[in-house]
Amino acid sequence: MAKTKTVFVCQNCGAESPKWVGKCYACGEWNTYVEEVAITGKTKDKRLTLSLGSEKQKPQTVSSVKVSDIPRIDTRVGELNRVLGGGIVPGSLVLLGGEPGIGKSTLVLQMAMKLTSQKILYISGEESPQQIKLRADRLSDLDGEHCLLVGETSLEQILVHIENENPGFVVIDSIQTMEREAIESAPGSVSQIRECTAAVLKVAKEKNIPVLLIGHINKEGNLAGPKVLEHIVDVVLQFEGDRHYMYRILRSIKNRFGSTSEIGIFEMQSDGLREVSNPSEMLMAHHEEEMSGIAIAATMEGIRPFMIEVQALASTAAYGTPQRSSTGFDLRRLNMLLAVLEKRAGFKLAAKDVFLNIAGGLKVSDPAIDLAVVAAILSSNTDLNVPGDVCLTGEVGLSGEIRPVTRIEQRVSEAEKLGFKSIVVPRYNRGINFEDYNIKVVQASKIEEAFRFLFA
Repeated sequence: MAKTKTVFVCQNCGAESPKWVGKCYACGEWNTYVEEVAITGKTKDKRLTLSLGSEKQKPQTVSSVKVSDIPRIDTRVGELNRVLGGGIVPGSLVLLGGEPGIGKSTLVLQMAMKLTSQKILYISGEESPQQIKLRADRLSDLDGEHCLLVGETSLEQILVHIENENPGFVVIDSIQTMEREAIESAPGSVSQIRECTAAVLKVAKEKNIPVLLIGHINKEGNLAGPKVLEHIVDVVLQFEGDRHYMYRILRSIKNRFGSTSEIGIFEMQSDGLREVSNPSEMLMAHHEEEMSGIAIAATMEGIRPFMIEVQALASTAAYGTPQRSSTGFDLRRLNMLLAVLEKRAGFKLAAKDVFLNIAGGLKVSDPAIDLAVVAAILSSNTDLNVPGDVCLTGEVGLSGEIRPVTRIEQRVSEAEKLGFKSIVVPRYNRGINFEDYNIKVVQASKIEEAFRFLFA
């Protein structure tokens, strides 16, 4: 006979405690313990647990293991294929997270409508089939005859639908709304998420069906639920962007079948998400005349190079205390670069307000953007234009030197492809022959040398 007992479970890491405590002993978070009912006894043996095979396997040497190419399913969305490593692997479990309203359901529904080679089962715990149909009608020229919709939150019923329909692809929107009847805790709790994900993974592996889970994120920007959720799944994707801008970025945080360095870029339109094949043109504004305070940086997102526009404004502090504001760039790094300009290059910016903006609503963490940032700030301060056909790449050190950057060949090739006439690069990037390119490569070891070329 099944026995029940009450335990307290941390909603952040899943640690259990027999009594309520204020601070979690495992992850250190405060006020995260919630009372849940745990089932023990005979019923525990009947829980849906992962079994990768019923037959006993004998240990074998590494050299005797046979490896074959893993077939992938083409999602018909090029940017999604790029991030996944060429497509979805059959039997894999993919988790897609993102902020509310960013476009997760639109991206997944668009993929499901385009994937006509597979029978799709779209399970929604947040919207009714009628609401999904309204969204599907906004997507242009897509056929939905192969896509089955069902609104369901019970895990037992979901498994019955998968067994009856035998689909080639399953979408669950979202995992936080699913619940098992044997567990008395509320949907979205640690126990429900852990059990439902493990049960779905078991079905995916046994039937060799790829499953895509949509997940929520918390206020810190991390995937909601226990960390074990990210350990269970094969691929974790993050869909991010500013809702006030129309561009979205799809990143791979974890990928057992490919690289985590690729990103996909989309543009949100009225008829769905459009793939952006050339992000450099998207992120650079085309000005009729050159203006001060603007510099173009050759940056990298993963292994993908593109050009972004850095905008800066330096003006006399109106209220005595200078302000420092940054959008899309680390404010602490901006303060460090201003100190370098003050100490090493001799530019007096202590009494100036400095505002910095990365065009397009992107958040850039590549240190190679430093040189473009200081060039844009100096351009605004002196009211001198940075030539529009020049781009820059390089990390600025505390002594004012320009440090080498990674993947310099791809940055120079991207600048050459987009028609730039010159690019400023670090002098100490070794192992590359810049004479092979049809673009003027200016090598600088200190920021003074770069400024001398830009504002000569």
